[in-house]
Formats: sequence, C-alpha cells, structure tokens
Amino acid sequence: MDANDLDSENDPCPLILLPGLMCDVRIFASQLRAFPTAIGAPDYGEASSLTAMAELVLEAAPRRFALLGHSMGARVALEVFRFAPDRVARLALVSTGVHLPNAEEASKRHALRDIGRQKGMAALVDAWLPPMVASARQSDEALVTPLRRMCVDAGMGRFEAQIEALLARPEVESLLPRIQVPTLIAVGSEDRWSPPVQHENIAARIPGATLAVVESAGHMLPAETPGALNAAIADWLAAPETPSPTSSHGEKTA
Repeated sequence: MDANDLDSENDPCPLILLPGLMCDVRIFASQLRAFPTAIGAPDYGEASSLTAMAELVLEAAPRRFALLGHSMGARVALEVFRFAPDRVARLALVSTGVHLPNAEEASKRHALRDIGRQKGMAALVDAWLPPMVASARQSDEALVTPLRRMCVDAGMGRFEAQIEALLARPEVESLLPRIQVPTLIAVGSEDRWSPPVQHENIAARIPGATLAVVESAGHMLPAETPGALNAAIADWLAAPETPSPTSSHGEKTA
C-alpha cells in the first residue's frame, strides 16, 4: 500500500510502523493484519544515522499520520516528531529507551559486530536474538524461526550502519515534555534489554501518556504477544486526539 493513497481528508489517519535493529516490516505482521490503515515504513537501507532514517520516513509519509516505533524504530519516531511535530497525530513508543549510550554500550555492540565479521550474520543473530525473547518462548520455533530469518536477512552492512546510528544518537529526553499528542508507551513484562521501569520513566515525562505493560512478552513484543499489544494500540488509536497536557500518565497491564 502506498502511503500517499491514504492521504485524504476522508480517510482515517494512517498508522506508520517503524521497525528496530535488524528488523523490517515482518516484525509487524500481526499489526498490519489487524489495522487497515497500517503501513510499513520505507526501507532504512544502510542509513547510518537516526536523522537520515527519520528523513526517509518523512519523505515517504502522507501529510499527517499516527506513528509507532519499535525499539530503534521508536528512536527514529522521536526524531520524526522532532523534525515535524505538526505531522504526527499520535505517537507510540514500544520496547525502547531515551537515554544516551552508557560507557559499556559501544563495546557490547562492537562485540556482536565482531562475531558477525568473524563467523557470519547467522552467528551474530544467534548470539543476539535469544535474550530478546521472553525466556519461556525461546524454544518456540513458530515464533523464533521467522524472527531469526528476518534478522539474518538484514545483513552485516545494515547491522553496522544501524549500530553506528544508535551509538551516535542525539539527546532526546528534553523532547519528551513537548509531546502533546496521544502517546502510548508499551513494553513486555519480560523485556531484559529495555525493562518496564525504563518505560515508566518515559511515560512519566510525556504529558498524558499511557503505559501498557504486556505480560509474558520480551523485547520482540509485536511478534511475541500481538493480541495484547494490538488491544493497546486500538485503545490508543481511539483516544481523543488532544490529551490533557496536565494529566498524569495512565498505566495498565495487558
């Protein structure tokens, strides 16, 4: 579906889905089926900055849209909002963070890079992916096999460009209080990479934000527990377009 096909005053606001590190629109298979106006983001290619990724999104996007980003895609979503806040009708940040890199992040990401350079992309993914899924689902082949294939398909060039972008990410925490659109913050209860407490802090900084903690899901929330996430997305899409800027964030467990 072409995003521009949805750019009509008579059509519902389209929902653009932004994937994260080593992911593509396959991570959103359930959301694309569940929401008729959902469209996948343009391919990031080997863009090596979040700014460049955001520019690609904006170039292809309709005039006004709802925006959901997962993991790195949520950081891209925040850059989209920074550049064009008047075009973003709603914002959802899923399984992500807003902090700058800490002292250990570069070495951990480069260690994965080195595995890929020495042993190949499949070995890199096999080292990275298991902790991204809830412990109870790590042997679920129906879940893990498609995720593994998607990540392997990304290739080393894309992985290296994306970790470069993440390690050079801009400060974003000061942007959060300026977000004045309906905002959903969602996380899996078993997410070890970006845990629920991190999302509580994000939601507390965005006026009127709703926090959804989805039980029994890890970092790959859109694929792991799609029904619960889709219910939170449906509520977010149905919320009034102008939240109260003074209200505290709501919280629910799905």
